[in-house]
Amino acid sequence: MLVTTPFDPSREAQATPAWASLDAFLAEVGPRAFRFAESGLRHREEALDAVQDAMMKMLAYRGRPAAEWTPLFWSILRRRIIDLQRRARFRLTWLRPAGDSTVPEDASIDWADPGAGPAQAHEQREAYPRLVEAIRALPARQREAFTLRVLEELDVATTARAMGCSEGSVKTHLSRARQALHLQLEDVL
Repeated sequence: MLVTTPFDPSREAQATPAWASLDAFLAEVGPRAFRFAESGLRHREEALDAVQDAMMKMLAYRGRPAAEWTPLFWSILRRRIIDLQRRARFRLTWLRPAGDSTVPEDASIDWADPGAGPAQAHEQREAYPRLVEAIRALPARQREAFTLRVLEELDVATTARAMGCSEGSVKTHLSRARQALHLQLEDVL
């Protein structure tokens, strides 16, 4: 005689291995992480590599509670982006001819992205290109705070952990970013 038991989703969740839920988390965060990395690195392939590296490092934390994954992932990705930016800056300095103490304007490595924005589907909107340019003009920490809090919709505590600073610093950077954006875009708003 075959005995069937009713479907119990809680029992199914318990039977699901931790890597499966981490896999779902990474699949969900992947496209946003790529846009974030691309805006910081200005290079598609480097952004893909940075996201892949961050995802690989997350595998070591699969035993951690799922509530810790979001700030941990964004912190890992942010550190990887900064590392790649530093390496690029070093290469630019190292390859500069001797006696040339000037660094070209386009050689500055920060979170600015002078090329096409990562959300090309929205470029048809009239205000979108101006918003992208205004965000790119923000200082690095303000841009990070704005991106993580507003675009990625992380809470203050998670953003602070991802940025490696206090919650008060996040609030200050976000406030300054919003004020700067408001001044630059007041005719659009």
